Amino acid sequence: MIIIDKELEKLEKQNKPIRVGMIGAGFMAKGVAFQIINKTPGMQLAAIANRTTHNAVEIYKESGIQNPTFISTASELDNDINNNKNAYTDNPSLLCESSQIDIILEMTGSLEYGAHVVLEAIKNKKNIVSFNAELDGTLGPILKHHADQQGVTYTLADGDQPGVTMNLYRQVVGMGLKPVLCGNIKGLHDPYRTPTTQQGFAQKWHQRPPMVTSFADGTKISFEQTVIANATGMKVAKRGMNGPVVPTGTLIEEIAKYFPEKDLETSTGIVDYVVGAHPPGGIFVLAKATDRSQKHYLNYYKLGPGPYYTFYIPYHICHFEIPSSIARVALHKDPTITPLNKPMVQVITSAKKNLKKGETLDYLGGYTTYGLCEDYNTTLQQNLLPIGLAEDCVLTKDIKKDEIITFNDVEIDKNKLTYKLWEEQIKKYPLLK
Repeated sequence: MIIIDKELEKLEKQNKPIRVGMIGAGFMAKGVAFQIINKTPGMQLAAIANRTTHNAVEIYKESGIQNPTFISTASELDNDINNNKNAYTDNPSLLCESSQIDIILEMTGSLEYGAHVVLEAIKNKKNIVSFNAELDGTLGPILKHHADQQGVTYTLADGDQPGVTMNLYRQVVGMGLKPVLCGNIKGLHDPYRTPTTQQGFAQKWHQRPPMVTSFADGTKISFEQTVIANATGMKVAKRGMNGPVVPTGTLIEEIAKYFPEKDLETSTGIVDYVVGAHPPGGIFVLAKATDRSQKHYLNYYKLGPGPYYTFYIPYHICHFEIPSSIARVALHKDPTITPLNKPMVQVITSAKKNLKKGETLDYLGGYTTYGLCEDYNTTLQQNLLPIGLAEDCVLTKDIKKDEIITFNDVEIDKNKLTYKLWEEQIKKYPLLK
């Protein structure tokens, strides 16, 4: 990754920038737009597509671009790019069809819309960098399969916890150690938080209440750890993960003792999280050394006597690191984090409160449901409803608070692309042996 900066500098000098088409214009999209336009040599934000075009224009303005051009055809977009103009549109297909766009950056934050965007990009043989852990955690394996069939790269971005964790995981493996746990450090976990309880926090940081609710109620971390499991071959120790709550300020170097040793000795390793450890906002990988020489040197280097060693990064800074993922794909076809050839974990749906027959399940980070990690095989065997498919489902029976919702409990719109992709995914990846 360190060579990326020099290669981008070279592209800048040659006036051959990586041309990015960004789809989505929300909170994170605003940040990455500023980063690409103002802080990343050798890269150009050529176009933004968003259903509300006003938001795309505002993103450009806040990044210093005062007169972007509205385009309605792919040829208009190609012409604007060739003339070094910045374009915007409400039609994401134009970015996917453009011969001048090198990378599609998917920042929609939506499952259904995001699925359409990714498939459209794949159909047009565009490499995709996505910031949509919810989509990847639900349908990543089948989207990766489609990308492979077309010979393009599909990856989630660096900066968010899954990408940062995967970078560290690769580093640990490269040192000859065995990762036994990929972990996430949380400051809060309360599955019953709602957009009402999180309204103040959302307003403070100019985010949507459902988004920050999904951070608090465990849905987001379930997706993040599912993404990591499906990219590494790891599993979960139990439904919902262990998630130990430790004394505030507990150093992450001491974290191994808070997880059952039997969970650290599995053949695959596990994904998990911890609440209350320091540094907040960081990620960690627990690894094991079996070689006497490695243990000697690791102890000498102040990592302790083992057998478990903690490697961590004390932050994840989201959009600041997305350009590196774009460059890795464009220059080396190196995905930051992408599913293996089989899913390991899925995020299932649990009731946030007592629910009544006929009630409609709402959005991620809403009032009706929260997500939990579960073994993929168990999800299929018990016909459990992935939370990524739960929105707008109508209950066919009463559901008690904390009860797991199955496909048998709901009426679901089978015409949605996300449902069709789910059926395709479980057909391609039936019960794992």
